[in-house]
Amino acid sequence: MKKAQKVAASAAALAMAIGLAACSSDTPAHTDADVTLRYWLWDSSQLPGYRQCAENFQEDNPDIFISLEQYGWDDYWTQLTASMVAENAPDVFTNHTSRFGKYGSLDQILDVSGYIEADGYDLDQFEDGLVDQWVSESGTAQLGIPKDWDTVGLFYNEDMIKEAGYSPEDLWELEWNPEDGGTYEEFLAAMTIDKNGVHGNEEGFDKNNVATYGIGYNEAGSGYGQVQWSPYALSNDWEYADQNPWGRVFNYDDENFQEAIAWWKSLIDKGYMPKLSIASSGIGTLESFGAGAYATLIEGSWNMSNVAAKAAVPVDVAPTPIGPSGDRASVMNGLADSIWVGTEHPDEAWKWVSYMGSTECQDIIASEAVVFPAISSSTEKAIPAFGELGFDAEAFSIHLEDGTGVTSPVVDRWAQLDSIMNPAMSAVIDGQADVSTLTNANEQVNNMMARDRE
Repeated sequence: MKKAQKVAASAAALAMAIGLAACSSDTPAHTDADVTLRYWLWDSSQLPGYRQCAENFQEDNPDIFISLEQYGWDDYWTQLTASMVAENAPDVFTNHTSRFGKYGSLDQILDVSGYIEADGYDLDQFEDGLVDQWVSESGTAQLGIPKDWDTVGLFYNEDMIKEAGYSPEDLWELEWNPEDGGTYEEFLAAMTIDKNGVHGNEEGFDKNNVATYGIGYNEAGSGYGQVQWSPYALSNDWEYADQNPWGRVFNYDDENFQEAIAWWKSLIDKGYMPKLSIASSGIGTLESFGAGAYATLIEGSWNMSNVAAKAAVPVDVAPTPIGPSGDRASVMNGLADSIWVGTEHPDEAWKWVSYMGSTECQDIIASEAVVFPAISSSTEKAIPAFGELGFDAEAFSIHLEDGTGVTSPVVDRWAQLDSIMNPAMSAVIDGQADVSTLTNANEQVNNMMARDRE
């Protein structure tokens, strides 16, 4: 296929060097069906739900067999790119907004607009904003059907907030600002405890010998900051780029962004948040939070079941704090199912994709309490399912209700953007550079985005 030749040459080498041994196949090796569709996903926790969807689909479509294949996150994208180069990609694959732009610009995704029109497929059933994330830059092609959505929230140790004199209701009212941090910073100080048992809001607190940090994180967040700084920057009247999707001019030089980052970094200086070297030491944030090393954690809704499984302490979740804008904020990301442009079975692939985007399948996903389904009516069924895990899932859905969810940025050069913003942001959070250096990084990003595409 000529289009596949556009993919990076380095990936071609990977296609020859890396086999598919890392794959976890969830299906038999052969079938009597006329057509076998390969479907790839990376999240093992979603396998049971999609296994059930596949079984139901095959009952109604006995001529089509769904072969589910699951990889870990990093292997997934390496293998997907390599398989496209080798012209052996899966018929259908789970797509992510951070990778979609690249594959879309390289013409590796089938436009399903014709199928949508022919079938009268209802795109209005999905939560607002999700469908638009998967439209081509020209606005003429639909390159994915939404499968789920996520926002972030403030997970907290229930015992610790009670000991500090806070109630769960108090956490819904927390506010932050870049001047003094507001009631949110007061809360984080109260939740921080040094090795002598002194809290961060008490005299004699030793910020250099902390036993429990008020809040944890895993890395500096690069140019995305989904579970790091995004709730603060976005609630400080800041936007990633001039438009979304397909932004070309980014705003990391914006005063509101840089003051939000400066305040976030100040939590490290005050001892309420660990240094970058500690946060990125290799010990997972969920493990540290579950063991009591962090009192709170900004984390995604997709990790509720993981938090429940790993925490040795009682845990619940509150929404992100209200910012200077007068609203709270969260990135609202969403995954989609896309069809590889080189599939030999586009009609059958569309049948499977449209079934995964049906209430029958998404209600199954809702009952699994792993992610929020993209269809609005299915989301309503997921909230009580998460409640059975002990979480107040409305802490995530409030962003839909209040319109404070900001759709995840989609560009065709996210890897290049990341290569600029990752070291720049890490230098700032590590104390090696002033926040003003992000202005130069932003200039590099915009110059890169302005270049003619190869």
